[in-house]
Amino acid sequence: MRVRILYHDRCFDGACSAALFASFVKRSLSPGAEIGFTGLFHRADQLFDEDGFDGDINVIVDFKYSASDRVSWWFDHHQSAFLSNRDAQHFRADTSGTKFYDPGYRSCTKFIADTLSGDFGFDCGHLSDLIHWADILDGAQYESAHSAISMEHPAMQLNLILESAKRNVTSEVIPLLESESIGTIVARPEYERAFRSLYERHRRTIAVIRDLAVCRRGVVYFDLVETGLRGYNKFVPYYLYPESLYTVSVLDGGFRAKVSVGSNPWAPETPSHNLADLCESYGGGGHPRVGAISYGPREFDKARSAAAEIVRILSEA
Repeated sequence: MRVRILYHDRCFDGACSAALFASFVKRSLSPGAEIGFTGLFHRADQLFDEDGFDGDINVIVDFKYSASDRVSWWFDHHQSAFLSNRDAQHFRADTSGTKFYDPGYRSCTKFIADTLSGDFGFDCGHLSDLIHWADILDGAQYESAHSAISMEHPAMQLNLILESAKRNVTSEVIPLLESESIGTIVARPEYERAFRSLYERHRRTIAVIRDLAVCRRGVVYFDLVETGLRGYNKFVPYYLYPESLYTVSVLDGGFRAKVSVGSNPWAPETPSHNLADLCESYGGGGHPRVGAISYGPREFDKARSAAAEIVRILSEA
């Protein structure tokens, strides 16, 4: 028996979701099965490659829905889980009992844990720490912006490694998450070295954003395309501008031009815009409090134009 688990790549919640379901396979669903992992990224063209569903059982976690007959299990918690109304209708008509969706969850890992426990009697207690930290990180449940950018806990350190390491290590970390503590994983020499280097870059990135960012009418905006930076800790703007309500940024993600849109978890007032709805109107998606839009690899003018419009919309809120 071959099981293929497809997950949101370079994402702590995606990795934890994959590790949790892999544990379910080994301990309950199909002991002895051969398990393979495939990372998925959000792209301007988000069609699935049918050849990627090469298992006897194919599972998608923490990623958009596929109507393929080859998909056996599916879990997601993003508001923008469906690429089309047709996909949404396909999901609603599904009678397999193995495809699950609930945008009310902060993390997909916690959603999977509750579903496997409640519907299938699977004991997730051995991964309770993993489930706990996935919910904190993906749900932005930090005490403060300073806590979010200081990265003192091993889970925050591993999150930085997964998101930003030059070599994508997600697929090799997932099996470790099933059997080792997060602290033990980040203490491995190769990951400890990676974190030290990435943390220094993180500190330099804070300085870059401080120089480039402009905050007007509660909206922080900056453009990192010419800096060579492919990403940043999304809480940095709120550390620099604690009075802000929203952040809009433009990035060169390598395989995509990306617009990131977020809201301040510690804002003095509750954001009025649903950012998933806003990003969906530009072909993107996400959660009510955070979203993104992907364009082609060099479509920076399109990304900047969309970002400018979104800044205007949010500034008028």
